[in-house]
Amino acid sequence: MAGRGTACGAGRGCRPTASRTRRAGRPTAGRTVRTGHGAAARPGHPAEDLAVHRRCRHGRTGARRRCGDRRRTLGLHGSAYGRAGPGRRTGAHGWRRSRWTGRLRRGGRFAPPGTQRPVRPHRPGRHRRRGPEGSRRRARRHRPGRPPRPLLDDPALGGTRGAAVVDLTTGKRLHALDADAALTPASTTKVATAVAALTALGPDHRLTTRTALEADTGELVLVGGGDPTLTAREDANGLASLRTLAEKTATALKKRDVRRVTLSYDTTLYAGDEAHPIGVNENLAPVTALMSDEGRTDDSTAGPAPRVPDPAADAARAFAGFLEQHGVTASAPGPSKATDRADTLATVSSPPLSALVERMLTHSDNDLAEALARHTAVASGEPADFEGVSAAITARLKQLGLPVRGARFHDGSGLDRTDRITAGLLTALLAEAADPARPELRPVLTGLPVAGFTGTLSGRYTDGAAGVVRAKTGTLTGVNTLAGTVATPDGRLLGFAFLASDTTNAWEAQTALDRLATTLASAAP
Repeated sequence: MAGRGTACGAGRGCRPTASRTRRAGRPTAGRTVRTGHGAAARPGHPAEDLAVHRRCRHGRTGARRRCGDRRRTLGLHGSAYGRAGPGRRTGAHGWRRSRWTGRLRRGGRFAPPGTQRPVRPHRPGRHRRRGPEGSRRRARRHRPGRPPRPLLDDPALGGTRGAAVVDLTTGKRLHALDADAALTPASTTKVATAVAALTALGPDHRLTTRTALEADTGELVLVGGGDPTLTAREDANGLASLRTLAEKTATALKKRDVRRVTLSYDTTLYAGDEAHPIGVNENLAPVTALMSDEGRTDDSTAGPAPRVPDPAADAARAFAGFLEQHGVTASAPGPSKATDRADTLATVSSPPLSALVERMLTHSDNDLAEALARHTAVASGEPADFEGVSAAITARLKQLGLPVRGARFHDGSGLDRTDRITAGLLTALLAEAADPARPELRPVLTGLPVAGFTGTLSGRYTDGAAGVVRAKTGTLTGVNTLAGTVATPDGRLLGFAFLASDTTNAWEAQTALDRLATTLASAAP
């Protein structure tokens, strides 16, 4: 057998052994062959087979032809010397990095042909695990920011779903499943309403209710400012108080020596129909510019409740009663419109818009959402009706450069089933609110309910995700959604949006959405 530098065949057909054997690789079923340079050829030993292979493969052309039968006899036809070495597994020069070609290796030493290669023991730290037949395969690790696919495939999430997860610090999208599919968002629409309102009005804007006196007729007009949080309760709790407005107005009238007035109310700030497309519903009062306590007939401050059929007239009657308590008699109120000549007597204002946005998101306040949507329309030069709301919200989001393709806004609360939003848009809204360059949008994040503690999430996430998930919920018949933020164990803040349609069990769908958010909260870095 020849030495290391050349093949054994004499003449010009000889070539260096290493380069030629690398090109000889061909798949061989049954065994893997290796040999070292200079290995002694012994009868019955694989090194002898290699010597024959070298003479036949690398010798002169005539010699290769004469060796065909010998190669087939030894089982070398189509063999793959060099296959077992490390290197590439494809192409004409497969396994070319291997220097050790032709030596039959069984557990690190020579063994007779046909010996099964023993399974190597597990090496700690290599993230590998054994298959059922001893084969090695890479152990799957859950990537941070990527919900496991089995959770997204949960049948409880219905037949149509969309998901997106982004890193709110970098803006990088970490996961998407039909993120551009426009689906029914339910109350997660309020996230878009909040961003549009803050962009149009600013976080310090307040909603003002006032009284105006017509000098020529002596008519007193209660002018609605589109503040659904205006309260007639004795404890205003920081909100604009109808009682305070009546006291201020009575004081101003007495200064004018007026003790009796004709009372009217003005709701012309809003346009269009007061009835929401869903009709009469305990989740929402008629949409009007004048109301107190959202037209609720009980002592509740959030959630579904019976509503008065005409909130504006009801608020005006309550105002008349408060005037009488301060020595001013008012007639039965009726609708009217204050003229530009009327003198403003008194005003009360809501908390700043930043606080209103937080309240809207925390308690999923539909009345407040519709009010903020109409104020956005007014600030954008659109009619304060449902059509104007649609145009104004879309325009404001476009102004921010957000992906509004496929989105449709027919109201501000998300109660309209024809609304459409993508998971990608929801996460883009959250990322915009987290942008350090837009501090005016921060109430969008701070207003999200805290899992296990506040708002619509106070009774959810009793496991380890309590306190680290903040999200806006959305629920309609057959629709369950969730969009918000989650803090990961490695300190990152992620934004996520999960939308599910065609669900058949609201409780199971809600539980599945909560599991998705919990998975993000517990993902290993």
